[in-house]
Amino acid sequence: MSHRTGLVLDFGGVLTTPLLPAVLAFEQREGLAQGACIKALYMDAEGVRLTHELERGAISQKEWNEAAAPKLGVSPDNLMGRIFADLRPEKTMIDAAAAAARAGIKVGILSNSVGLTPWNLYDGYELETLYHGVVISECHGMRKPEPELFEVMLKLLGLSADECVFVDDTEEYVRAAETLGFAGVQALQPADTIAQLERLLGVPLIAAR
Repeated sequence: MSHRTGLVLDFGGVLTTPLLPAVLAFEQREGLAQGACIKALYMDAEGVRLTHELERGAISQKEWNEAAAPKLGVSPDNLMGRIFADLRPEKTMIDAAAAAARAGIKVGILSNSVGLTPWNLYDGYELETLYHGVVISECHGMRKPEPELFEVMLKLLGLSADECVFVDDTEEYVRAAETLGFAGVQALQPADTIAQLERLLGVPLIAAR
């Protein structure tokens, strides 16, 4: 098999620790029932619409905070930041991405935005310095899984989809990438993700096994 020469990574849940435990911790801190966020924001049509508008940059994070807060019965003050306060860097994946880049793989970040202010999910990760291309959905008025957003990423890398691997923790987005020609990997456990990437890219991503 011919190995891929490009690697496109989602950000939240791939280069960070998983999203769901952070959301559950927020619910506990706020005295909410377990699953309240999922029900109000991701299983409710209006909640989904708000999130999609945020991802496309049609509304600001502050506007999202103010619209989402009443659905949860909590304060809107820095709501997005409070929801994801427990997210941390996923060091094994960050190190693997760096190893890929050192081996000559072009590495890009393709992320659906949660807004950039007042809370910035990407602070401290040096995305513009460490990666060959960075695409944040709100900056382009689109969101995954729209094919045009993947095309923006490919143009930045100077590669075609069939030269790249795409990694995301959301299965829907992995499948969308596969229809465009990417090799898809759903990020569930970092060790499994890295093992799949080593096979697809043909380079070692962990110094010692």
